[in-house]
Amino acid sequence: MAHKFTVLIEQGEDGAYIATVPALKSCYTQASTIPELLEKTHEVIELCLEVMNDTPIIANFVGVQQMEVAL
Repeated sequence: MAHKFTVLIEQGEDGAYIATVPALKSCYTQASTIPELLEKTHEVIELCLEVMNDTPIIANFVGVQQMEVAL
């Protein structure tokens, strides 16, 4: 069975790329390049799904909103 997941990609202060899969609890990885990150993300999703077994996927991802807040 195939699943589609939304992957959030951020760049840390050290330049590393970080991928997070919001629908899967504790499912994240990091790498120094985007191609490497995508490969590692695919692997970590597979691992998370294996560990979850019959545990339901948390939720459908709805979206991302950026907000600016002046302090």
